[in-house]
Order: sequence, then structure tokens, then C-alpha cells
Amino acid sequence: MLPNSMEVEIGRTKRGALVELAKHLAPRQGYNSTGLSGVRILRSETVLRDVPVLYKPGAVFVLQGSKQGMLEGEVYLYDEEHYLAVSVPVPFRMESVASPERPLLAVYVEFDMTLGVEIASEVENRRSGPAPDKARSLVSSRMEPAIEDVLLRLLRALGDPMETAVLGAGILRELHYRVLIGPQGAAMISALRQRGPSGRIVQSLGRLRETYNSEVLVTDLARDAGMSVPSYHAHFKALTGSSPMQYVKAMRLHEARLMMARQDSTIADVALSVGYVSAAQFSRDFKRHFRRTPSEEVKWVRRHLGELASRS
Repeated sequence: MLPNSMEVEIGRTKRGALVELAKHLAPRQGYNSTGLSGVRILRSETVLRDVPVLYKPGAVFVLQGSKQGMLEGEVYLYDEEHYLAVSVPVPFRMESVASPERPLLAVYVEFDMTLGVEIASEVENRRSGPAPDKARSLVSSRMEPAIEDVLLRLLRALGDPMETAVLGAGILRELHYRVLIGPQGAAMISALRQRGPSGRIVQSLGRLRETYNSEVLVTDLARDAGMSVPSYHAHFKALTGSSPMQYVKAMRLHEARLMMARQDSTIADVALSVGYVSAAQFSRDFKRHFRRTPSEEVKWVRRHLGELASRS
């Protein structure tokens, strides 16, 4: 076993290598794509406060700087010592610390849900004891050396197209596994395996993702989940931190935000495409949620989100 001082020094060396690789792979402000479709690297040079976000299932690993998310009065720290695992997409508010001299650098890994379910099943089959059935949407966990090791190999592979093609999928598989056996693994496995009441809400969220721009009735959602409306409301809020209709509204607004940043469309057209009947109501809800008008938000998104805002 290594002496503590040597472990600390190895940790510093590893973190320094991660930061330098991330700087090279993310030369531009905002999200930078990589050779793997589920992986992108964020470079941010600005302090951000109270920014609404809606992450897809996956994990965020901050290599330099710090972020924190706020949901229902709870704070989720993801910084150089902690990473954020997201088992179901939930709207929350975020702030981050960065500067041009010391930019925030973070690796965003979107979960391959099929792969996640496969690994979750294997982990459960080989673990003893009852499987927990309570899913959680967000969990902040300490960055373990094994996670840093995988990230270091991932970033090195991303620097070489041949290594990305040959090794990338295997490294991502290991990263999925490391997250699922980590402190937050049980909650994520419960979400992936979709058991119990929370599992039915996870299934419901998947259907909402496909139909958010159509008419949504809570009575239909509750019936499809096999719950009464009050029970559905209670379980939905416990998992996502919002009511079903608040969730749908947030999903519509976040989709509209990216839509407007990526293409030139009228507010009326975008509002209609995400499920709003009234463009005026859309504009009011948009400003209330993002605290900027649609045109102001489009400028902000293009400045801060980089390639994520320009994908077709």
C-alpha cells in the first residue's frame, strides 16, 4: 500500500494530466464535440448564476473549476472532488465558478441506456441482498481514483482517432460500470431497471420525451402508469422535484431554446412545434423560466454552449 504522501502526489499528477488533455480537446468556449457521440467536453470561462438546465441521463465530471445544482432546496456539488450522476432528466438550476485564467473544464458523458440496463442487470445478478427500489434523479458522489483512471484513458484515446475507434467503446463501457457500482449506483440501477412506483414514473418520463409537443393530460399519464392521479403526482414530484405539467413546460421550453439557437425560426413557429397554442403565452413562460426574452436567450446560448447550440 502506498504512503499517503505518495498517493496525494500521484493524484495531483493524474489531475494535471486530465486538465491538460481536456484543454487540448476543448479549445473553444462552450461544449466541444469528440470522436464519441455520447461524450463532449465543456470549457467555460465565465461565472454563471441561476442557470436553468435539463441534463440527459449520464454523468458530469468536472476536472477544473466547480459547479453546483439546486433542486427542491437540495444542493448537488460537482467539482474537482465530486461528480454528478443523472439517472433521469430533471430540470434544475445551476451555477458555476470559472475565469479566463482558470476555465472550468468538464467531461459530459451521456448514458447509453441499453448498455446501462445490460450492466445494471449483470451487477444485480452478482450482488447479494435485496435490490433497492427507490430511484433518485440526481446524486453527487466523490471522485474515486478508479473513475479518474478511466477518464484519463478516455481523454487520451479521444486525442487519437485510431484509439477512439478501437478503444473508445470499451472505455465508455467501463465508465458506465464504474458509475453504476459507485455510491449512487443503487439509485441509478433502480431507475434503469424501472421497478416499483418510481420505475413506472421513469417509464412515464420516457413517453413524455416522445410526446411532449402533443396535448398532455395527467389523467392519461396516471392511467398508463397504473396509478391514481394523486399517487402519480406524489411519485412524480418525489423523483423529479416538479409536478407533471411543470415538467412538461420545462421540457418544451428547453427544446424551444435549442431549436431557436440552431435555426432561424419565428417565435410562433417554435412555440407551435413544442406544443404551445399561444405564442404570447410561450414568450411569457420562456421569460419567466430563463429570465431573458427568447432573442436574449438565443444570444446567451450561442455564446456559452458552443457546438451544442449549432448542431443541425
